[in-house]
Amino acid sequence: MSSITPIPFPFVSVAGAPFERGRQYGAAAAARVRRSASIYGTTLDELGYDAGARSRLIKEFAAEIGGFGAHYLEEMEGIASGADVPFEDIVMINARTEVVAKARQETGKPEEEPEDGCTGVAVLPERSATASVLHAQNWDWRAECAETAIVLRVEQEDGPDFLTFVEAGGLARCGMNAAGIAITANYLECERDFRTSGVPLALIRRRVLEQTHFALAMKAVAATAKACSNNMMLSTVEGFAIDFECAPDEAFPLYPKNGLIVHANHWVSATALSKLVNTGVPSVPESFYRDWRVRRLLDAAGERLTMDDLKNALFDDFGAPYSVCRPPRPGGRGNLSATVAMVVMEPAAGIMDVAPLPALCRTFTRYDLKGDPVTLPVAAE
Repeated sequence: MSSITPIPFPFVSVAGAPFERGRQYGAAAAARVRRSASIYGTTLDELGYDAGARSRLIKEFAAEIGGFGAHYLEEMEGIASGADVPFEDIVMINARTEVVAKARQETGKPEEEPEDGCTGVAVLPERSATASVLHAQNWDWRAECAETAIVLRVEQEDGPDFLTFVEAGGLARCGMNAAGIAITANYLECERDFRTSGVPLALIRRRVLEQTHFALAMKAVAATAKACSNNMMLSTVEGFAIDFECAPDEAFPLYPKNGLIVHANHWVSATALSKLVNTGVPSVPESFYRDWRVRRLLDAAGERLTMDDLKNALFDDFGAPYSVCRPPRPGGRGNLSATVAMVVMEPAAGIMDVAPLPALCRTFTRYDLKGDPVTLPVAAE
């Protein structure tokens, strides 16, 4: 059982030019930023990376980020300044998937038991009780990240404002923007991973949230070179959703069926499966029933689905602890793995409901693109 007490994720709202909003962010979430940096820095320490080797590794990804958008590095400089941590720590947080995986590849030390997971859902208007898109995700990762994540609202000077659930120090993870574009993402793996460099996944998600036009959001996902595979689900309030199973150099689209997209952590596209090898099965074998369970529960809930219906499906404990809603269980290197957060969004209303460690806590906080957070009544068992 986890010794971590679930508490609402802190809310941070920033505005201004990139460096200034980064400085505001870092100052407001300094303790959690330092905790994020410690988690991934400790992993590099365990892999035998001294200061010089760590700096070399992180600079490779800083160069990729700078080429993708110089303003991202400015914002990271601001976060580092506000939180009083080294700039390299902020780059590491934003490229943590790539940095840690590359380090393991270089040292020949694979993860003992990868903890990454995630189950994502998008509901089209014809299946929604409010006739608007719903978009949700369980984020499965290290239980200790319940103590590092925040909800960040960014008021932009040159794009739509956005709301993102993210590890402190990161520029984005999942979220939605004022233009009604939403994104969630989850782990995939194939044999093409880490053969070439690419833009860190967190920055691609951030680029999506900066878009006003959905076509450009899809372009950011489908046309940006990556170092590793990832699944990214996109939706728009205009009434469309699409899922991209992304290899480093190719993206395979999946479309809604009966008004739903549900995706876990295995490749589904027949085209993808004909061209690559799904090497992630040993890491997430339960993925093969997680998406099936969620779709089945949503179909049983009726033709018109609510945010509560999505929550109930994502609370599913079939096969626990290898379940859609994962209770804390031992993971690699002695840490605990869990569903760290459940995130349920209705972009047309500008709201995002988030519960920390939902296998232990059914209390959601509602975050808003415009207002202050509100605690919701406890979800029924």
